[in-house]
Amino acid sequence: MATVIRLQRGGRIKRPFYSVVVTDSRNPRDGAFIEKVGYYDPCSQPEVINLDLALVQAWQDKGAQASDRVASIIAKAKASNN
Repeated sequence: MATVIRLQRGGRIKRPFYSVVVTDSRNPRDGAFIEKVGYYDPCSQPEVINLDLALVQAWQDKGAQASDRVASIIAKAKASNN
């Protein structure tokens, strides 16, 4: 099973809110997921990023690939923690 770390959209029209989830790559964007590892709110000022970086790293060690957008969110979260 190919796992991927990606965004799952929530919220309402023009007010998106994203959960960062680990899922099978064949599942639809807002479909079933294995585990929720954080959330991302781009609409608040400043944007809110809340990730469990240890859990993200554990999944990446198991072979999960982060999507391009999630990879940039992870980099921002790591930079803000240091």
